[in-house]
Amino acid sequence: MNAETDTSDAALTSGAGRSLRRLAVPAGVLVAVGMGFAYVGSVDPNEPGHYPACPLLHYTGIYCPGCGGLRSAHALVHGDLTAALGDNALAVAGYALFAVLWAVWAVRVARGLPVRIDLGRPHLWALGAVVLVFTVVRNLPLGGWLHP
Repeated sequence: MNAETDTSDAALTSGAGRSLRRLAVPAGVLVAVGMGFAYVGSVDPNEPGHYPACPLLHYTGIYCPGCGGLRSAHALVHGDLTAALGDNALAVAGYALFAVLWAVWAVRVARGLPVRIDLGRPHLWALGAVVLVFTVVRNLPLGGWLHP
């Protein structure tokens, strides 16, 4: 009976080892993103001189879809969701989408299932339309609440 226990323990260990190896890439991505958020959380983008200015905003006065993204990330790291949404609502939606997609990726990899995201032309056009509408509205007088 002792030999059976040793065999089953070895099978569990090797199965767990395979799962851990499969999770190396998702874990590495999570660590890299976490380090980026930690840096932005510790180096305040609201203080001048820490990050370069947006060239589109600097030269034209037009807010790009990414304007306020660093301030949004900084506010989110500090737990201020209202300020994060005020700085760049689209970026907050992107952070949430990344979190969901990462979780799905990690679970599927841990279970040994294939991971595939099929984005067709309609999806890409819809994404482009959302970014375009966000950019246009935030630069109109009625979209002042979307200014960073």
